[in-house]
Amino acid sequence: MGGRLKGEERRRVIIEAALTLFSRKGFQGTTTKEIAEAAGCSEATLFKHFATKDELYAAILETKVRIEETLAKARQAATRKDDAEVFRAVVLEGLAQTKKDAPLMRLLLFSALEGHTMAHGFFESKVRRLHEFLSGYIEERIADGVFRPVNPLVAARGFIGMLVHYLLLHEIYGIKRPVGVAPEQVVETFVTLFCDGIKH
Repeated sequence: MGGRLKGEERRRVIIEAALTLFSRKGFQGTTTKEIAEAAGCSEATLFKHFATKDELYAAILETKVRIEETLAKARQAATRKDDAEVFRAVVLEGLAQTKKDAPLMRLLLFSALEGHTMAHGFFESKVRRLHEFLSGYIEERIADGVFRPVNPLVAARGFIGMLVHYLLLHEIYGIKRPVGVAPEQVVETFVTLFCDGIKH
């Protein structure tokens, strides 16, 4: 077992261990014993911090999925009606978060495929809010006469779909990124394609 850690640090270590294991073996395929061993503590210590695996899963989402940061940056651009910057903020945050916590995408996919209730909760509390924000902004810009009349929700999901597909290719399938293409170029490509395509 590892040395004594303070409460918050021990909690962080347990969350990181659980994230790694859930992303490799799925929620159902991971035991609390395995998580405790990976975190360098006993199961009893793990249960002091998290009473159930569900509680631990919820803590991972709360700690790792920072939708508020994404929305805050996009909302600032939305108040200026800076279309490119609204969509740029979403892609940049998505790339940055995946780079920092690459196993998170695997965890979310695993839990969705397993039919875990937390996967539905993740969609409702995080993803739906992003869809609603973007579709609301698109609808507003349609009313302004800047964007073509399209279904705002379908358009919002299409834009996020570009980002998700890109991340799936590289983080899940392990496809090598194009040589000489910086992340900033990827962002600008997605933003330009979407904004130019939706404008009148």
